[in-house]
Amino acid sequence: MAVFDRLPTGLLRAAFRAPIWLYRAHLGWLLGRRFVYLAHRGRRSGRRRETVVEVVGLDRHEVFVVSGYGERADWYRNLRAAPPVEIRLGARRYPEPGQRFLTPVQTVELLADYRRRHPRTWRRLASAFGLPADSSDRELDEAGRRLRAVAFALEPTS
Repeated sequence: MAVFDRLPTGLLRAAFRAPIWLYRAHLGWLLGRRFVYLAHRGRRSGRRRETVVEVVGLDRHEVFVVSGYGERADWYRNLRAAPPVEIRLGARRYPEPGQRFLTPVQTVELLADYRRRHPRTWRRLASAFGLPADSSDRELDEAGRRLRAVAFALEPTS
């Protein structure tokens, strides 16, 4: 069983939420460009919700993130219901960024690129999420069907 087969509770949930306080204190730059703060609306309550997720890919126009919990992650489900309120990357704030949901094929390409760029981090994350550390392309294809990825625009969309 992988560490993250179930959604986090208790101390693990508190540890995952700790970076939010850095962004609230305008210290998000301490996390560099490896993490992104995401503010979104609750799909039922409509209330503002916040999370910080790891950046899996980044280019001049978009930042890419993956839901390790697939469609079970609340932030992912909320984004399916309504667009994000804002994202913050380092010290930069992007209000109401555009978003797009990646296809399973695009998700596999994103994961393969991440594995190539960050092999040590990949091994740790892969084992936590129930993926073999030295994933074959076939195993990455299976992960692409299970995991979900989102790209956020770093420029205004028209």
